[in-house]
Amino acid sequence: MRRPLVAGNWKMHGTRASVAELIEGLRRLEVPAEVEVAVMPPCLYINQVLVGLEGKAIAVGAQNCALEPMQGALTGEIAPSQLVDAGCGMVLVGHSERRTILGERDEQVCRKFAAAQSCGLVPVLCVGETLEERQAGRTLEVVAGQLDAVIDELGVDAFARAVVAYEPVWAIGTGLTASPQQAQEVHAAIRAQFQAQSAEVAQAVRILYGGSVKAANAAELFGMPDIDGGLIGGASLNADEFGAICRAAGN
Repeated sequence: MRRPLVAGNWKMHGTRASVAELIEGLRRLEVPAEVEVAVMPPCLYINQVLVGLEGKAIAVGAQNCALEPMQGALTGEIAPSQLVDAGCGMVLVGHSERRTILGERDEQVCRKFAAAQSCGLVPVLCVGETLEERQAGRTLEVVAGQLDAVIDELGVDAFARAVVAYEPVWAIGTGLTASPQQAQEVHAAIRAQFQAQSAEVAQAVRILYGGSVKAANAAELFGMPDIDGGLIGGASLNADEFGAICRAAGN
């Protein structure tokens, strides 16, 4: 049985004051024991969040990492080994905002995935199609290609220690959400892609949905057989809303 995971991606939001307020709200939450919960603050605030959530069953991750696992001469980047040293347990790789705005290619995403795993971090690989690609009927092709970029290089067994997050680019921060049936179709295709190479990995890997998930639609999305939780953007900045989403994952 796959344990649901709800991860909050705070993106480029937060000040010391607002983060302290959010920590206070998170500390009050009743987190379902059967749901794994994590938050990914901006790197500046990772330590503040780790200290503030000490003793609370909420893990802390990062939104990005460097291509190389260890410290070195790469100005402005943060090594996966440094994230581990700080106390992180997971890291996003390949988020669509980094792919589309910052030009990250599949090759770079794969290197980050490998670097993170080599240090003991759980990579959360983000995949998803643009509105143009969906309208052209290319959703499954695009998502399969993003997955294959990692599988072909590192092997399917790499996903025994990873999470996949399907985030249709057209639904991120737009208020648009894939219907539960649309999301399930893609999640089922992702699982089938793993199944073709390893039944064990296919059964175990958690596939999250992301894209304007909120308390109002979480239960219906999480009720789909191949949706194992969510990667939550804006709604994770409100502790009460985030808590409601976590509870939905536990039902």
